[in-house]
Amino acid sequence: MADGDHYGFTYLRTELRGRILWVTLDRPERRNAISPEMHAEFTPLFRRVAADEQVDVVVVTGAGDKAFCVGADFAGMDAKLTEGYPDGNPELLEGSAALVRAQLAVPQPVIAAVNGDALGLGATLALFCDVTFLADTARIGDPHVNAGLVAGDGGAILWPLLLGVNRGKEYLMTGDMMTADEALRYGLVNHVCPAAEVRTRAAALAERLAAGPQIAIRFNKRLANTELADRVNRLLDTSLALEAVTFETADHREAVTAFLERRHPHFGGNA
Repeated sequence: MADGDHYGFTYLRTELRGRILWVTLDRPERRNAISPEMHAEFTPLFRRVAADEQVDVVVVTGAGDKAFCVGADFAGMDAKLTEGYPDGNPELLEGSAALVRAQLAVPQPVIAAVNGDALGLGATLALFCDVTFLADTARIGDPHVNAGLVAGDGGAILWPLLLGVNRGKEYLMTGDMMTADEALRYGLVNHVCPAAEVRTRAAALAERLAAGPQIAIRFNKRLANTELADRVNRLLDTSLALEAVTFETADHREAVTAFLERRHPHFGGNA
């Protein structure tokens, strides 16, 4: 935990700069991949932000210069093949649902300063923010399907909404990565800028919002998020349940085995 950390989490550094809270995903040695321990910190983070009267704006970024967040950490996947998951997979069906709902419930504007690649849950965290700045060198995508999984923790909700149904389906079904230029052209992100300027540009908008009329800003966010909140309420539990099903499939087992053996997977349709 860094000195002066605002909340005292282990993997999420929090620094209050005036009325702006900077949240940094802090596992740079793993490209800020989300371990179970980091995952467990997100929901209490968002709940504390929502209740924090010292915070008017939040900026979320990743430590280092290689990645914003590359999604779930693959370490330990081989053990899961043998041990399986707890009955009912409560961490997925309860913990992941709580994370999405906690982020969406933050009343303050939240800005993503995506300093590098954002994959899977990393992309979801960025896209559930209110404004996204993306480094011109970064890629963004949801490759759950490449692991034989449904993009249940938010991707299946966000991508068709932000890109349109057919283009969103294409990226979810292929798991392809999108370049920064494509993400801007398709309207997935708000701004693309040089990697060295991502945090500076995000900070400038944060300062502007922090100096603005807070009640009006928050109410505008609430109104604009009504459709998104409705979509989350209709789809999130089902999408997580379907993801839980795919954790038990032969295709997922093959994807994990192939990853550990450093080879391309041979799924049921192309064996």
